[in-house]
Amino acid sequence: MKRILVTGANGMLGQDLCPILEDSGYEVIETDIDKLDITNAVQVEQVLKENNPDIVIHCAAYTNVDKAEEDLKTAELINVTGTENIAEICGKSGITLVYISTDYVFDGTKSEPYTSDDRPNPINNYGMTKYEGEEAVRSLCDKYYIARTSWLYGHYGKNFVETMLNLADKPEIKVVDDQTGCPTWTVELANGIIKLLSKPYGTYHVCGSGSTTWYGFAKEIFNQAGLDVNLKPCITEDFPRPAKRPEYSVMDNGGICRNWKAALKDYMELRNI
Repeated sequence: MKRILVTGANGMLGQDLCPILEDSGYEVIETDIDKLDITNAVQVEQVLKENNPDIVIHCAAYTNVDKAEEDLKTAELINVTGTENIAEICGKSGITLVYISTDYVFDGTKSEPYTSDDRPNPINNYGMTKYEGEEAVRSLCDKYYIARTSWLYGHYGKNFVETMLNLADKPEIKVVDDQTGCPTWTVELANGIIKLLSKPYGTYHVCGSGSTTWYGFAKEIFNQAGLDVNLKPCITEDFPRPAKRPEYSVMDNGGICRNWKAALKDYMELRNI
């Protein structure tokens, strides 16, 4: 039985990933900040050597896109230095590393889905730090998977789906209609990660199939919930944010995940149980 150590196990992805890994026959070692501070190189080496995993799935990250614009130092410490610490020990010890990255490594100037061969060009600090994390993994590890995902939502964290449903009773809801991407359920990402483990090492896009705008995503959420709301499209300039977002960050996932609408349907059914 292969042993998998998961960083950030208490996060939105980690809480879905760990039980899915166990159901797939892996022995899972769950770690979070209380057990493993990824920014502490000595502790990283100690914890990895003590647990001797075959695989590390590195979910721990600084994910506050807007706050990263004002607190780049912390974002770099976690997303770059923390990843370097993990990657260095994995590389030296021959441990396979799975690094969770983001569509925000791209600048959004394409008009067709990004492939894993497309050149990253992040336009915000969060995307930049995640791309620097990717580069650390590539330079320090021979056995790695980089899994770029996007527009993530799940049952165990604050996310767009729940935000929309919480706003459903408002007189009017405005949602931007000029950013296009791939909504991804954490369960789909977790299952996609398991599929990666039987593929050649490299960089993959693990996100929902198909694409939509945030407005289109919201419309589908309310349709599936059977809610009649006053939903209006708007443009990004109507809701200025500290961090720039790519206008088009659709990624070609090579069929690794289901259509985003089908995944959303399962999510909605589960949340009502």
